[in-house]
Amino acid sequence: MKVLYLNQEENEIIRLAIENNRSAQQKIYVQFSSKMLSVCRQYMKDVHQAEDIMITAFMKVFSNLKNFEKKGSFEGWIRRIMVNECISQIRVQKKLSFIEDENYSEDSFNNIESQISVEDIQSLIDGLPDGYKIIFNLYAIEGYKHQEIASMLGIKEGTSKSQLSHARKILKEQIVKLKNYSNGTE
Repeated sequence: MKVLYLNQEENEIIRLAIENNRSAQQKIYVQFSSKMLSVCRQYMKDVHQAEDIMITAFMKVFSNLKNFEKKGSFEGWIRRIMVNECISQIRVQKKLSFIEDENYSEDSFNNIESQISVEDIQSLIDGLPDGYKIIFNLYAIEGYKHQEIASMLGIKEGTSKSQLSHARKILKEQIVKLKNYSNGTE
């Protein structure tokens, strides 16, 4: 693990926030809230629900600041809390299900053309079944390995791989449809 050292100003803000200094907590919130809302939005279709989860997760950030070990980035630590809170909320809603499928094939998914807007891509990801969506986000967006995802979600590593494969297949099909529609060929 690469250890990154925080700058003095960030260390001081964290120290003050640990002491419940509202101004320091507000600085942290203002600095990271827009990025963290984007993280939550990747997992939640409804922006209002994403905001609620982000606020709940920030409460966890502030109550657990004393546990931040200053290894790695502070933003990464906050991001992990956001992702875990999203997954917890989805579990509470019982929207999370996975299909065991050992017969999957890994496809390449690196040819998304730049003509597709971020909003279109987010809409396509939102259209995925929740299990596919979470694993796609954890793997493709957050950069987790299948072993880590399996551990986080309490599933087999093969299940994580197959869910990702199915998500990619669905997204590819939807992108082709979107491109054909944009080109007037569908």
